[in-house]
Amino acid sequence: MSPRSASVNEELRRRSRERFLQAAVELVSERGYEATTLGDIADRAGSARGLVSYYFPGKRQLVQSAVHRLMHRTLEEALEREPRTEDGRERMARAVDAILGLARDRTVLMRQHMAGMLQAEGFVQCPEQRRLAELLRDTVVRHGSRDVDTDYPMLRSQLMGAVYAMVLPNVGMPLAPLRAELFARYRLDWEQGAPPDPEAPGGTCDTDFSRFFATGRPSADQPHTAEVVEPAHGRRSWDRPPVPEDEPRPVDRSKPVDQSK
Repeated sequence: MSPRSASVNEELRRRSRERFLQAAVELVSERGYEATTLGDIADRAGSARGLVSYYFPGKRQLVQSAVHRLMHRTLEEALEREPRTEDGRERMARAVDAILGLARDRTVLMRQHMAGMLQAEGFVQCPEQRRLAELLRDTVVRHGSRDVDTDYPMLRSQLMGAVYAMVLPNVGMPLAPLRAELFARYRLDWEQGAPPDPEAPGGTCDTDFSRFFATGRPSADQPHTAEVVEPAHGRRSWDRPPVPEDEPRPVDRSKPVDQSK
């Protein structure tokens, strides 16, 4: 069997990372952060547990990256949905509604995310966070900002404050008054963006995250069957996705590993 090309291995690495990101948002949404281990995430992703650390230094970084991916893809969808628009006020309204909608519909996940940023590790810089920042900065520019370096952090802090207010257990604020406050600040009309339905119960959403993560099978010129992995305990596993040839193989699971960090 001839070795895979560098491009094939790179694609497999990308898909492996995508599976970890999707598994993280699914499990934290279902169970919360503390009840989710790296082992759980690896199992949901269909990957060997020891490979998580190949892509992410720890659980906190993985979860923050996963939520930032969800946020930037949700924001991107909102900004580019039909009818497409270049109007700065409409794009600002869509951005506000996208982020507040996440707090309403993904309350557990967003609560865990906001709490995580208050930990010692703080705010994680990652490709997903940078893409989110780019979209928000562009929104500020199109809205007519004359001082983006001041106005972008202000928008970010306003949105973060609104999300915190919505996800606080037992005393969370409803979406409508927070939206009204932000819309007044940015001189937006209530009818812009995606006005909340006053008769909708709120807090319900599609639990399928798959459209936010490119985890599909490799293309036609790549393997379509799982590669055989030889775990340390000697049993063969046929149910794992293909693994890049330069990716570390599973560690010896006979030794105790702390999967909670």
